[in-house]
Amino acid sequence: MRLTPLSLMIPLLLLPAAQSLAYDRVTGQEFASRSEVIATQAMAATSQPLATQIALDVMKQGGNAIDAAIAANAALGLMEPTGSGIGGDLYAIVWSAKDKKLFGLNASGRSPKGLTLEQLQAEVKKLGRTDIPPLGMLPISVPGAVDGWFSLHDKFGQLPMKKVLAPAISYAENGFPVTELIAYYWQNSVPRLSTQPGDFKGTFTINGQGPKTGDIFKNPALASTYKQLASGGRDAFYKGDIAKKIDAFMQKEGGYLRYDDFASHSSTWVEPVSVNYRGYDVWELPPNGQGIAALQMLQILKNFDLKSMGFNSPESLHTLIEAKKLAFEDRAKFYADMDFAKVPVKELISEAYGKERAKLIGPKAAQRVDAGNPHLYTGDTIYMTTADKDGNMVSLIQSNYRGMGSGVVVPGLGFGFQDRGQMFSLDPKHHNAYAPGKRPFNTIIPAFITKDNKPFMSFGVMGGAMQPQGHVQIVVNMIDYGMNLQEAGDAARWQHLGNTEPTDNTGMYLENGGYTEVERGIPWQTVQQLLQKGHDIRYGLGGYGGYQAIKKDPVSGVYYGASESRKDGQAAGY
Repeated sequence: MRLTPLSLMIPLLLLPAAQSLAYDRVTGQEFASRSEVIATQAMAATSQPLATQIALDVMKQGGNAIDAAIAANAALGLMEPTGSGIGGDLYAIVWSAKDKKLFGLNASGRSPKGLTLEQLQAEVKKLGRTDIPPLGMLPISVPGAVDGWFSLHDKFGQLPMKKVLAPAISYAENGFPVTELIAYYWQNSVPRLSTQPGDFKGTFTINGQGPKTGDIFKNPALASTYKQLASGGRDAFYKGDIAKKIDAFMQKEGGYLRYDDFASHSSTWVEPVSVNYRGYDVWELPPNGQGIAALQMLQILKNFDLKSMGFNSPESLHTLIEAKKLAFEDRAKFYADMDFAKVPVKELISEAYGKERAKLIGPKAAQRVDAGNPHLYTGDTIYMTTADKDGNMVSLIQSNYRGMGSGVVVPGLGFGFQDRGQMFSLDPKHHNAYAPGKRPFNTIIPAFITKDNKPFMSFGVMGGAMQPQGHVQIVVNMIDYGMNLQEAGDAARWQHLGNTEPTDNTGMYLENGGYTEVERGIPWQTVQQLLQKGHDIRYGLGGYGGYQAIKKDPVSGVYYGASESRKDGQAAGY
């Protein structure tokens, strides 16, 4: 809802109570809907309670946090196909207790080798579009999740994959009850996706309809696919019968992925990158993802005293929104597959560059914002996290991109393909221009925080362009405003929209200031003063991301868990 000048005249006493801060917790914690979960041996936080329980069960059976993360992710591909599945990509940051360091994994897939930019442009033109469509064959890139699982397992896993995948296989065969929010998104997706090539309706509906809350849903085809992975490993997916079936289907239906695209696929171990924010090292993965946008924002924000401004005050929100605008113009111009483009990561996240960009923030909302020159200075989704008794911690994010992805389902396989290829630019001059065998710009980003070279927190906030903004809000809520792990996620959020996108033509820039959606927990006085500063403020329903987190006490070793109150999920430990 766009706020009109008339709405400024509404007396504050007549506004809904939900717009004020909540003071109903006897502990005095104003922003938490529930307490943190606290345990000593292990912790898991996911967006579906059954997946959380699977993670804990795996660790009780002798598995570690990595095994638990894979098991829970496999379950989410079944139970939350609206945001995940083996037709999509995966990224992870792992704290290895043995190595006492972080490892980063980029398990995103690449575009078809047999599709050129010129062919893609011609196909798009036939559809009467100027951008890559979100549905059908054109936006499909190689799914990277399965190779991500096995890359993680080969390096860190303890239990055999047959045991790791067994819980998800059992639920796929015997059924599980669909949870409330997932049912809502599932039902909304069915009419839009049922017309796509393949067997979406036969795989993902009950009598042609999306399942309702509490309905028992089964996916025997996915159970069969998981069994092939459990016995045949990653090659069953990328070099075996599954890849052959996909190849035959794509050729029949006019798709471009081929057997060789799968056979040649591999994940990439990458070095996480960080900035120090008021004594805490915040870690993200380098592009093709957007994680460094959060780091750019933090380098800008450390030049302001957010604590003295106050939580969700007009001054603090103005500063945060303006920092986001600046970082996202760089995101649109520079972020891309680093095998194809020289991305100046070191310069973009440098303290000096952040200080210069901070000087551009004035007392009024900026309308014209352009990318900077860093060379002068040296994404629906699921997010989940696990931690075990030995101190290993996993920050993992996985996605089909837009909800249930492209809508394309190969009959008999039980999963849909992502539409991540929609994130390519069709401008050949762009860093993120489409090219065969290239990874598109990707929105999904896991995060991690260390302090004094020790693990402090594994966390993420899923949800498209909300993710870097959400990461920053969590960090600021905890470090600047002293909130606990659950409070930091429950506190009212905002999301700025309208920046230039990595799919846009080169030379574009934000020229109208964009707009900011806020939750109703943000005080009306703040909204009023932001309007006076020139911000376009609107109330939005949903779209503020999905948060999960685990924090480790550096002295006692005790784990604290938190889960998104806006979703179906659960944090639990033992």
